[in-house]
Amino acid sequence: MVGRFRAASSVTLGHLSKIAGGSSLHNPMHSFYSAFSSSSMSPPSKAVIYEQQGQPDQVARVVDLPEVELKENDVCIKMLAAPITPSDINRIEGVYPIRPPVPAVGGYEGVGEIYALGSAVRNLSVGDWVVPSPPSSGDVIVQNGATSMVGQSIIQLARIRGIHSINIIRDRIGAEEVKNRLKKLGADDVFTESQLEVKNIKSLLGNLSEPVLGFNCTGGNAASLVLRFLRQGGTMVTYGGMSKKPITVSTSSFIFKDLSLRGFWLQNWMTSHKADECRVMIDYILDLVHEGKFKYEMELVPFQDFHRALDKALGKLGNHPKQVLKF
Repeated sequence: MVGRFRAASSVTLGHLSKIAGGSSLHNPMHSFYSAFSSSSMSPPSKAVIYEQQGQPDQVARVVDLPEVELKENDVCIKMLAAPITPSDINRIEGVYPIRPPVPAVGGYEGVGEIYALGSAVRNLSVGDWVVPSPPSSGDVIVQNGATSMVGQSIIQLARIRGIHSINIIRDRIGAEEVKNRLKKLGADDVFTESQLEVKNIKSLLGNLSEPVLGFNCTGGNAASLVLRFLRQGGTMVTYGGMSKKPITVSTSSFIFKDLSLRGFWLQNWMTSHKADECRVMIDYILDLVHEGKFKYEMELVPFQDFHRALDKALGKLGNHPKQVLKF
């Protein structure tokens, strides 16, 4: 059987949709479930797992799983029925757009009965019938121009929000040092453009799901690399064009991947009817700065040194942090 695969499994609240109330079922086991619900451990269970992608009949196997701690926001589910779907098979084969990290329990659909509840769970009762909401193995974004101040900000914001970031930098002397610096900020993956000149760029993702959102501030080939990472229906937002080269998109990207291209101009956003949103964003970022979670590398320059600061900003004196005039 493919589905949730477990006789009883523990999931975090928020991944379930209630379809029937326990009080209406008159289940003869309800008193037992109620007694068990006070326990801090789930019962032992069985699962069909796969430790690597491949042919389902070769890599999937039934295993016994030990009891696990039931945390305050967890719900322990006794699975009642689960279908074998083509998407289940494709995930195990490794050809589905979303691939959970292995080892993984196969299957995502089915109906279960609440077996036990964590102490903080509300609006659910032991005996309720539930179905899993669409699962997610975590959000992923991709961007070029990762060394820019916007790029570094995106890295930090992604880390704070638990989003995996894939970052593209140009080929340069000292690229490894740049990679290490970005990873200290919170970057998960950092690639030079030449590293991505491979036929199957998705092979670099491992078990990550393909990004649904990409950021482009460079244009040219670097923009094409962002597009190659995106999943079906993904969107690339362009907010700059540092290479001064156009964005080239293949016809197949539009037809078969249904990709969307959007533009963002900060000045237009700040002067449109978005004042309230802008204030919320600024307050949010300032709070992160005060908490020490968000760093913005800059160099304060006395106003009388304006010309030297301008030369640094133009790149005439090598790489320097953002130049900020102090009056």
